[in-house]
Amino acid sequence: MDDLIITDTIIIPAHELVFIASRSSGPGGQHVNKTSTRVTLLFDLEHTTALSGSQRAAIRTALAKRINANGVLRIVAQRKRSQLANKNLAVARLRQLILQAVTPPAERIPTSPSAAARESRLADKRAHGALKRSRAKAGRLLHEYTHTEESE
Repeated sequence: MDDLIITDTIIIPAHELVFIASRSSGPGGQHVNKTSTRVTLLFDLEHTTALSGSQRAAIRTALAKRINANGVLRIVAQRKRSQLANKNLAVARLRQLILQAVTPPAERIPTSPSAAARESRLADKRAHGALKRSRAKAGRLLHEYTHTEESE
């Protein structure tokens, strides 16, 4: 197997990836009982030379549930019927998980509503208030207007 290229700067040497084949579970009849098609990919995060300390920390935080006490990242693939297909699936999953973990989230650029949107919102508020005022009893409405005129 070739080295695993995550980004231009992150390249995991092939010798740092350990593959273990075992019998898969689920449907498949006699085939699943006779062949070792499930692949477990182990990647020693603590002793790798491919990652910097900050990248290790980011991966450790993002993938904490997949990393054991010894700092080994474990990925299991058993969806396909062949060992090679599951091996490729596990490698692709490792690449995707590491890429997501080390890529910083995009910085949010706050937006502000346009003048037209602001005016539309205020017009809707005025219309809603007018509708509510039109539902009021005559005595309350008169009291409300006299009360607001006196305060001004």
